[in-house]
Amino acid sequence: MKILSLCLALLLPSAATDEIRPLDATLGNFPYPYEVKILRIEDQAKKLDLAYMDLQPENANGHSVVLLHGKNFSGAYWKPTADALAAEGYRVVIPDQIGFGKSSKPVDYQYSFHAYGLHLRDLLDELKVGKAIVVGHSMGGMVATRFALMFPARVERLVLVNPIGLEDWKRFVPYASVDTTYAAELKKTPDAIRDYMTKAYFDGKWKAGYDPLLALQAGWAIGPDRELIARVSALTSDMVFTQPVVHEFGDLKVPTLLIIGERDRTAIGKERATPEVAKTLGQYQHLGKAAAEAIPGAKLVALPGIGHLPQYEAFDDYWKALHGFIAEK
Repeated sequence: MKILSLCLALLLPSAATDEIRPLDATLGNFPYPYEVKILRIEDQAKKLDLAYMDLQPENANGHSVVLLHGKNFSGAYWKPTADALAAEGYRVVIPDQIGFGKSSKPVDYQYSFHAYGLHLRDLLDELKVGKAIVVGHSMGGMVATRFALMFPARVERLVLVNPIGLEDWKRFVPYASVDTTYAAELKKTPDAIRDYMTKAYFDGKWKAGYDPLLALQAGWAIGPDRELIARVSALTSDMVFTQPVVHEFGDLKVPTLLIIGERDRTAIGKERATPEVAKTLGQYQHLGKAAAEAIPGAKLVALPGIGHLPQYEAFDDYWKALHGFIAEK
């Protein structure tokens, strides 16, 4: 399947920093590509709304794929992947985790990947999906890994696309409290967010075609609920930093594919490390290989010169790897 990466910019809201639209906490004015549904769940004595999309193919092949978003994104950015999967007959389920996207954003809540695993189980039960191919990008890779460890019988195949958590940052980086992280989140501006993405995701080279990726985080940064979003972001950052999955890769028991853009330099807390240590973190050209060796039977597709978002920057190569793996007999 030939899909031009340049077309992807047309599939998300425009977001040059001088034309960012303020966004509220649940993205009331942020368009999603498909109908958004709500699963109401009870967790930690709270009634929460889990937003999700459920794309039904015209000619179903009997398999379902779950797409799990990263920390700086929502389910909306999966549209090109979801469209390609549906065209091949896959049912596609795309949740927004609690604390993200259009889902509830509690602040007096213990965020954890284990909780996210239970939420995904409940969603699949609600949709009567017994077993699914689970694809996770960035933070979604940590969610996907935890789910596969908790419920291996529910996972047909596991695909990790530039997942974070391939190294245990708390072993190398000083801890920052939730309050410290919250204060830092409040200072973020659209330009600062673009600068971070430029350095971590795109090798210091920003292109106009990447502007749509700013829409969500930059819109929240200038939106009416910026303090709430900053607090939730601090809580979920703490979750990512303190709940590594890398030490349990050897326990995975499902067929696994890693799609790794080797130019990625994402590492949580790198700015708190010494310059000497910081240079060693987020080196995906090495982390991808180490993860593939740690996960029993894992396959690795390395994409040299590609950053944190292969599904955005190099869709054709990414799709070839993804579809080839999930279509294997």
